[in-house]
Amino acid sequence: MDIGILQQRRIEAAFAKGIYEEMAAELGAERAKAILSRAVVKLAKQAAAQMAADAPGGPSLDHFEAIQERWTRDDALRTETVARDATRFEFNVTRCRYAEMYRSMGLAELGAVLSCNRDGAFCEGYDPRLKLTRTQTLMGGASHCDFRYRMEDTSGA
Repeated sequence: MDIGILQQRRIEAAFAKGIYEEMAAELGAERAKAILSRAVVKLAKQAAAQMAADAPGGPSLDHFEAIQERWTRDDALRTETVARDATRFEFNVTRCRYAEMYRSMGLAELGAVLSCNRDGAFCEGYDPRLKLTRTQTLMGGASHCDFRYRMEDTSGA
């Protein structure tokens, strides 16, 4: 069964909370957060590489856009497309149930580490040509998240 990312993150967060609390007690909150962040980035790159490997014809902006359904499933994200063309996929997130979930679990301080932190790393693992620019997040208190994906042309043309 293919569960949505929101449900997957809920399960992961419950587990990560226990590990984080133990690491923070032993090493301090700052070191524990840094270790957790590194682990999450590695996992994001691995998951992205697998999704890219599963992409018919290899990773592409079209496939990347198509798999976004996993993140938005269960009304997890409400998005508004800003621009979409051959090299850009840009949207704003106006509601983030991930942020809401982390807050309700008492993990507001770790929400960015557990979710937002993955986004740029995911691009690296999916296709090094895929770049993300994001200047604000709902998790960080902004009115919306501004996702700006760009597929770079590395053909040398």
